[in-house]
Amino acid sequence: MPESSWVDRSIGDCLDASFAGEWGVERNPPNAIVLRATDIDDAGHVVGSGAARTIPKSKLRAKQLQHGDILLEGSGGGPDKPVGRVALFEAGAHSEPAICSNFFKTLRPRRSVVDERFLWRKLCWFYGQPALLALQQQTTGIINLKFAEYLDARFTVPAELPEQTKIAQVLDTLDTTIRQTEAIIEKLEQIKQGLLHDLLTRGIDANGELRPPQSQAPHLYKDSPLGWIPSEWTIVPLGDLAAVDRGKFTHRPRNDPAFYGGIFPFIQTGDVANAVGGYVSAYSQTLSERGIAVSQEFPAGTIAITIAANIADTAILAVPMYFPDSVVGAIVSPAMNVRFIELSVRRAKPQLNARAPQSAQKNINLQDLRPMLVALPTKAEQDSIAERYEAVQRRLDSENAEARKLREMKSGLMDDLLTGRVRVTPLLADATS
Repeated sequence: MPESSWVDRSIGDCLDASFAGEWGVERNPPNAIVLRATDIDDAGHVVGSGAARTIPKSKLRAKQLQHGDILLEGSGGGPDKPVGRVALFEAGAHSEPAICSNFFKTLRPRRSVVDERFLWRKLCWFYGQPALLALQQQTTGIINLKFAEYLDARFTVPAELPEQTKIAQVLDTLDTTIRQTEAIIEKLEQIKQGLLHDLLTRGIDANGELRPPQSQAPHLYKDSPLGWIPSEWTIVPLGDLAAVDRGKFTHRPRNDPAFYGGIFPFIQTGDVANAVGGYVSAYSQTLSERGIAVSQEFPAGTIAITIAANIADTAILAVPMYFPDSVVGAIVSPAMNVRFIELSVRRAKPQLNARAPQSAQKNINLQDLRPMLVALPTKAEQDSIAERYEAVQRRLDSENAEARKLREMKSGLMDDLLTGRVRVTPLLADATS
């Protein structure tokens, strides 16, 4: 099959119709679902269930969404998020008639010249282009899309519908894989949270299995200040299991540039929070030789615990690091499992957060952390608990890495396929041979 040409079209050329949405009124019984900005995601999908509203019947007949219509966000946005997002409406997602809100426009593709899924993908791509920024207009605090100019914006599309359709199919397939991977990640996160609770309340018995719950085997448990725990476990303050000390940075003013920019990692509360309990190797600042003279180094394996603003977020240092007094370092005894102790601190986050004064910036101190009680099994059981948790986390990390790779692939493919830089005509030739 010979390569088809690409032609220059305006967005308006690709449409049979475009019209504003409606908001309607709140009245029972409602007769429509109104889709809003919160009902679409940045990847171009309708993800919300909309708002139940009543729309005048004449307007509902004129503006009811049809399969393959494209929703265009015309108002809203923000300084870091321009308006102009789009989403594809697919029939069957709602049992009631659906329309878009008055902050949106409905774009109805002209199917004689454009495949609706291709146009949707092309408009998703266009949303990320610099040209879109010139179509933003702010009035009375709201950013509006210059709709007439948007319709006049031009781009190239394949002249032949089969090529458009094939491009859309390739991207749809990749999109499906991404969403399946994200569903696996969501499920694993749920499993991890449930497992974390079970591991820290039931532990793992000599056979390598979770103990049965206390309600099923009360003879295996005893009451404690932390609730029911396995009979073999003890209750020990964190300060007996680890050297717990605040970070340090004594120089004032804190922002003196002479103390920064060296080779020594200097992490902040945000770096700890971003690690979400994992091993932290990324850092937002470094200290110079002068900086480390007024700070304190904590070795690899230290549990970093935030005590200001965000309370009891944790991370384990992958390399030696320095941090300010808004972060505490817990250097765990060699007789203990670092991961198990970190999980125990993580479990106590709600209680530690509740102890923080409700002031302009919440904070706790060493007097809150050192006496914090830990339900402690033997070292062998700590190791088993840590390994069981790490196995799930490794699976999660692997799936997250796969999702990132797929998103990067999609971004590159969108740019290649939707501009014609890479052609799908060989795939079309294979399909027809």
